[in-house]
Amino acid sequence: MKRFLALLLSLIMVFSLAACGGKNTNNSNNNNTGNSNNTGNTGNTGNNNTDNNADTGKKIKIGMVTDVGGVNDGSFNQSAWEGLQRAQRELGVEVRYAESAIDADYAPNIEAFIDEDYDLIICVGYMLADATKKAAEANPDQKFAIIDDASIDLPNVTCLMFEQSQASYLVGLVAGKMTKSNTVGFVIGMVSQTMNEFGYGYLAGVKDANPNAKILQFNANSFGSTEIGKSAATTMVTNGADVIFHAAGGTGLGVIEGAKDAGIWAIGVDSDQSPLAPETILTSAMKRVDNACYEIAKAVKEGTVKPGVITYDLKSAGVDIAPTTTNLPADVLEYVNQAKQDIIDGKISVPKTQADFEAKYGDIYELDD
Repeated sequence: MKRFLALLLSLIMVFSLAACGGKNTNNSNNNNTGNSNNTGNTGNTGNNNTDNNADTGKKIKIGMVTDVGGVNDGSFNQSAWEGLQRAQRELGVEVRYAESAIDADYAPNIEAFIDEDYDLIICVGYMLADATKKAAEANPDQKFAIIDDASIDLPNVTCLMFEQSQASYLVGLVAGKMTKSNTVGFVIGMVSQTMNEFGYGYLAGVKDANPNAKILQFNANSFGSTEIGKSAATTMVTNGADVIFHAAGGTGLGVIEGAKDAGIWAIGVDSDQSPLAPETILTSAMKRVDNACYEIAKAVKEGTVKPGVITYDLKSAGVDIAPTTTNLPADVLEYVNQAKQDIIDGKISVPKTQADFEAKYGDIYELDD
């Protein structure tokens, strides 16, 4: 009996040890936090080897930091986010955004993604340049991409640039052809070298299509104030404008609203904004920020991300007018398409700098403060 009890006790101990040894306490699949768009595991910062990710079952994680316009600006930030959402659907990467309410939010939003080991952090807009550069210098193994800024020359930063002057030139042609009052408007979110390219292109297009046109210009000094945008549009309408182009992010939503209330044409920016006001939006100067974000996400997954500047233009379908052409007469659309081809063929050179612009058109680019 004693031998039987000893044998029974030994068997119980063996089974107990086996059960303890087989328990898995790794809950890394469930410890990720964030918004509802966030799924998957914690990524491996700086490691773009997709084979390694496949072996460990880890997803590529890409974070996006907006400027103060917010992710629902109907423009720049929203287009970037749509590109990442497409990457999530088609490539299986994990994406998440952090909105910046004020400039002071840029650095902590970036830092949060660094702390969570995101494989790539995309910073939307030149206003994030300083915060991006400081973070990239302090974290050399972390990969960054920034949109609309080429000032950061670091081995872990990719700059995504656009020939926005080409797109704004095309919509300038539209404005010059469509105005009945010979007065058009331009509202810019903030004066900078990058943003001024919108102005140089637009004014050049207006003048080439209609040398007699008067161009009203206003600097909103904000990318997130619909009130300022609407006030600027109302003032321009009072002064005779019947077509207004905005390059002002969220502020531009106010421009569109003001144009809609006045029954005049508005021209959108960055994405096809016609759904916002189908009977008001004449066309939009598109920057395919969505495509750029999708392509950089794909490069991260494939392990082919390179530092330096990538520029998107008409030839690469990185900029264009919107595909919605419902409000454009056939002759105007044909005129614009011919100009587009002339730019691609090098027959038309669109000004990007003040010197180039003034050499042909004189000193007419003056934005009110």
